[in-house]
Amino acid sequence: MTDQFNASLGQRLRMARRQRGWSLGDVEEMTGGEFKASVVGAYERGERAISVQRFVRIAEIYGFHPSDLLPTKSTVESASETLTIDLDALAADDGDQLAERFLNAIRLLRKEPGGSEVRRSDLAALGALLQTVTSDR
Repeated sequence: MTDQFNASLGQRLRMARRQRGWSLGDVEEMTGGEFKASVVGAYERGERAISVQRFVRIAEIYGFHPSDLLPTKSTVESASETLTIDLDALAADDGDQLAERFLNAIRLLRKEPGGSEVRRSDLAALGALLQTVTSDR
């Protein structure tokens, strides 16, 4: 449950940062190094737990009340859902190359031309585009 909570909290932190239009580097620069880009990224990916004090501080920096960034029970539960993409439907793309274009767009937005990482949120968006997402509990 802790991992699910950290993942949900991280998603909400990422959303708050992106609403400001800030990169991870911007956060580090704006805080004078108080929040290193790599550490904030680890918080956002749910790889690292954030202390209450640092959570309150980053919420203030982002201009949010801390309670507005806390995940609800439903968001924590949805982080544990299994995601499945029908690869046959993906292969039957009729030469449209939707998946390749989508992945290239992700790489471009992230400024990672050679990046091969696809995040859970990317898969959900791709699955929705292809109408092939199923969730299992």
